[in-house]
Amino acid sequence: MTKHRSLSDYASRRFRFAGNALLEFDDPFFAQLDKLKRDAESAGGHFVSFANYDYLGLANHPRIVEAAKRELDNLGVGALASRLVGGERSTHRPFEAEIAAFLGMESALTLVSGYLANVTTIAYLMGQRDALFIDELAHNSIVAGANGSQAEVVYFRHNDCDHLEQLLRKRREDFRHVMIVVEGLYSMDGDVADLPRLLDIKERHQAWLMVDEAHSLGVLGDTGRGLPEYQGVDPSRIDLVIGTMSKTLASCGGFVCGKKPVIEWFRYTLPGFVYSVGLSPVILAAARTALRLVQEEAWRVGQLARNAALFRDAAHRVGFDTGPALGRGVVPIFFASNLETMWASQHLRGKGFYVPPIVRIGVPKDQPRLRFFLSANHTEAEIRGVIDALRDLPPVTEEAHQVVAAAMAGG
Repeated sequence: MTKHRSLSDYASRRFRFAGNALLEFDDPFFAQLDKLKRDAESAGGHFVSFANYDYLGLANHPRIVEAAKRELDNLGVGALASRLVGGERSTHRPFEAEIAAFLGMESALTLVSGYLANVTTIAYLMGQRDALFIDELAHNSIVAGANGSQAEVVYFRHNDCDHLEQLLRKRREDFRHVMIVVEGLYSMDGDVADLPRLLDIKERHQAWLMVDEAHSLGVLGDTGRGLPEYQGVDPSRIDLVIGTMSKTLASCGGFVCGKKPVIEWFRYTLPGFVYSVGLSPVILAAARTALRLVQEEAWRVGQLARNAALFRDAAHRVGFDTGPALGRGVVPIFFASNLETMWASQHLRGKGFYVPPIVRIGVPKDQPRLRFFLSANHTEAEIRGVIDALRDLPPVTEEAHQVVAAAMAGG
């Protein structure tokens, strides 16, 4: 057995396995966006980010800024304590009622993180005699929750309902409770789950269905109510909906929606809620105002759809591979290698477009990509401009190959 002298040695070795040699060539991560934008504009250039989740362009909306300022004056910054043992703010319950109503669910509970919402809900809900049937491309927060539960975890092929059905026919009787877990809009590939088919499967096999709508809130459906609206399904047929305020709602935090008895049970027992603090009133004010703007300025949902479809179609016209992306919110462009993906990201940054590469983490090793998040605020010129810049991508230099090769040899 290999032994390591220290935690630092162990961390360095694991980081090498994770692919840190690529960073010797170029490190595009943790960029200071405000500084990059300021520097670019002061030099007479432009800086356009396709790396952020601001789907409806609400992050800097003046009404949201004013609402946050007002709440800061009224209630201050602090979350103060767990809502169960320390009391809650007067704004917590109204927002939960509004987000549940918007999504067509009975009740909702907010948590301090969207990632936490998945982890704690899945780990808490499923026990030793239960099973989780999870799409193989589900988000890491879903996988972490599954790994933290006592249930057996069964993966089905991505968006393959026939495979799911086959597995359930074979295994359903082995378990007390079964929950199927999928995403509404997949954050890496930009495709969607087949909700009508999933509901049919879960009802015939007496299972539960949980849908992570983190990337579909404000994105799918004519009014942004997510996958059920987009596919014409009654959302009340879904057992649990998980979401986040860090994307369309221009804030941060997470929520879980379900039937009232489920949410009331969670309110007193869900570990990630009970043993963590409530949301800051400033965060709640921003998210609540954003939710209202989604409904009052519904044109933003349509504009996002047009922008994403324009991007996908423009990419196709010049021969780029966008995989199964629907053309809503998230659209990837695939490359042949990690180094080529890093090279493309660096090239775009030099042209004033920020698109960090997705390599090694979160995607299969043979599918590196640039992942583009589209916004209602992106202009046609910006969308066509980034595709044109990518079309003119020069070949990877021999120097870049040598830098990475040397770093890997040194590891």
